[in-house]
Amino acid sequence: MPHPLKIKFLYLLLTVFSASVCTAQEPGEWVNPFIGSTNYGTTNPGAIVPRGMVSVVPFNVAGNSELNKHDKDAGWWSTPYSWDNKYFTGYSHVNLSGVGCPELGVILLMPTTGKLNADFREYGSEMSEQVAHPGYYSTFLNKYSILTEVSATERSGISRFTFPAGQSNILIDLGNGLTNESGASLRIVNDREVEGSRMTGTFCYNDGTERPVYFVARFSKAAEELGAWKKMPKMDAEASWSATSNKFKYYKNYRAEMTGDSIGAWFTFNTKENEQILVEVGVSYVSIDNARQNLNAESNRFDFETTRKQAEEKWNKALSTITVKGGTDDQKTVFYTALYHMQIHPNILSDVNGQYPAMESFEIKQRENGERYTVFSLWDTYRNLHPFFSLAFPEQQLNMVNSLIEMYDESGWLPRWELNSTETHVMEGDPVIPVIVDTWFRGIRNFDVAKAYEGMYKSATTPGKDNKIRPDIDDYISLGYVPIKAQYDNSVSHALEYYIADWNLAQLAKDLGKTADYERFLNQSKSWKNYYDPEFGIVRPKLENGDFLPDFDPKQGENFEPSPGFHEGNAYQYNFCAQHDVKGMIELNGGKKNFVKKLQATFDEGNFDMTNEPDIHYPWLFNYVKGEEWRTQKEVRRLIATYFKNAPGGLPGNDDTGTMSAWVVYAMLGIYPVIPGDMNYALSSPVFEEVKIKLDQNFYPGKEIIIRQSGNPESKIKSIKWNEKSQKSFFLNHAELVKGGILEVIH
Repeated sequence: MPHPLKIKFLYLLLTVFSASVCTAQEPGEWVNPFIGSTNYGTTNPGAIVPRGMVSVVPFNVAGNSELNKHDKDAGWWSTPYSWDNKYFTGYSHVNLSGVGCPELGVILLMPTTGKLNADFREYGSEMSEQVAHPGYYSTFLNKYSILTEVSATERSGISRFTFPAGQSNILIDLGNGLTNESGASLRIVNDREVEGSRMTGTFCYNDGTERPVYFVARFSKAAEELGAWKKMPKMDAEASWSATSNKFKYYKNYRAEMTGDSIGAWFTFNTKENEQILVEVGVSYVSIDNARQNLNAESNRFDFETTRKQAEEKWNKALSTITVKGGTDDQKTVFYTALYHMQIHPNILSDVNGQYPAMESFEIKQRENGERYTVFSLWDTYRNLHPFFSLAFPEQQLNMVNSLIEMYDESGWLPRWELNSTETHVMEGDPVIPVIVDTWFRGIRNFDVAKAYEGMYKSATTPGKDNKIRPDIDDYISLGYVPIKAQYDNSVSHALEYYIADWNLAQLAKDLGKTADYERFLNQSKSWKNYYDPEFGIVRPKLENGDFLPDFDPKQGENFEPSPGFHEGNAYQYNFCAQHDVKGMIELNGGKKNFVKKLQATFDEGNFDMTNEPDIHYPWLFNYVKGEEWRTQKEVRRLIATYFKNAPGGLPGNDDTGTMSAWVVYAMLGIYPVIPGDMNYALSSPVFEEVKIKLDQNFYPGKEIIIRQSGNPESKIKSIKWNEKSQKSFFLNHAELVKGGILEVIH
């Protein structure tokens, strides 16, 4: 006879997947949180609300902190969850989505039955019958016959465990996790509550950036027995109670504080068949007191269904900013799941009282209005994610820009890749500049532009020995390029990003009346031509003496192998990365005809990489050559169909905190911001018959944008109309678009 919990699970599973064959009433019904959870997408199906600090995520990978402290290449994971893995070791409460390096994935909550065991290698269970939709996740633990369900608020998570009869345990494991460090503390407050902290911070193994995350966990039922454990080299006589394990010391009815690398707390209950015990966990990056405040403010007092419903409503509100009509069920699912992933990062850092840790110093600061945001993967997101926020979620984008400027106030530098108030120094260039400049030109201007300009000017002009963002700026300014000085120094990638940043800074300088700065930075932005090698007809690393790097293979760097001068790509994937100077690229590549030929060959010969950021604007470059726009339509359609699927492997690579998702959302809408800082959207074939984008009238004059397409979407576009007026080009300006109206694409 099947277990009654499994029958319930099958019912839930059928309910969720029936949404794929029925007409969805709410946009959240089209979301499949499993998309991107394998094939290096590094997303996860855990429960979270839009921009939530907390995400309750099933942890089913080998954590660095326990297994790989001394070997960062062994068993390396950058995500707490992979669809391919079934060995569950708990729910982590602070996590990242779609990144390429391990971080967070800590404060694990694990239900078990029977004899207590604190070793996750032994207490883990095979998981089955997973169900996920926005704000909710559940799975069945086969080893223990426990049904687990989780949901979340902005700063807390709630778990509901349905136990069999007998001894049942709930563990709070502070040793296991993704991070490279493992220091933790805990204090058992009483038989219903435990508090503590866990160290995090070495994103991409950047030592010296550790900081704590604090928590308070509260149980719906008092434990019959409780205690703590600590991993020990061997047992000793100090333990008040010990199990048979020779790896851990167990302390029964423990009350005092405990610190250590591999510690945890356990709560044991005598449960009846199908008895439910709930746990709420509040989190803060400021203090335990704030974690408790967050929990008290957002808790529904163990009312799981209310929390779940509120999370669902928040997602439907966020996702309903865009409504679509037509298309296949899979296309709707791909679209809304991408829009869902875009609403995860950046996420809030500030507590309910407005407090947050200041950039770098971690001094406690307070936000009076709006949220302080964190997780700015700017090298990725400046290209499309932030321009999209400006269009569809301008208030959020304004808060993000104000957060970036606050970081400059607090640390003296605008960030490159910020995580929980720390500069990680990951990736290339000076990507905060195009984010801020693009926001300004989209009409979102309620921020201190003078201070922002001061911070941007500082990183663009400070000598290298004192420059935290552009350490190789001296050569960049004196030579007009960054010479290669070591085999794998990413010099070309650095400089190409600097050129785009300087072009953006020039546009802002001009708008602010800073003529000399405008001319200076504009001239610097044109120096990308120094890298163009006429012999190969491609960008190529240069030596300090001005010669090109010898023994050059433009294909080296495929599949993320190291490549001299390039980061995460090769010369082909960076060859058309001067999109701020499309006219210059066309001229240098032999005119329009030859430019199109070389660009098309990049796709036809397999040199385009959809899995990474440098070349994701390539398909839209055909629009800059009149008569060749059909190639953009063809390539965009092909890339959507090839790389974006309603399946766990349905992303082409790391989502990069929503960047790949932003690409496919734009592509399915039929518009794309090719050049951040330039307000012209390139146009292509929409996927859906009709799309409606709500406009925030606190920022924009229009009420909504309607995009319609007619005819065969697989054929060339015959004409484009904006508010019934025929368009002469395949571009539409942002200022015109946000007045509201109807964009008609006729095939």
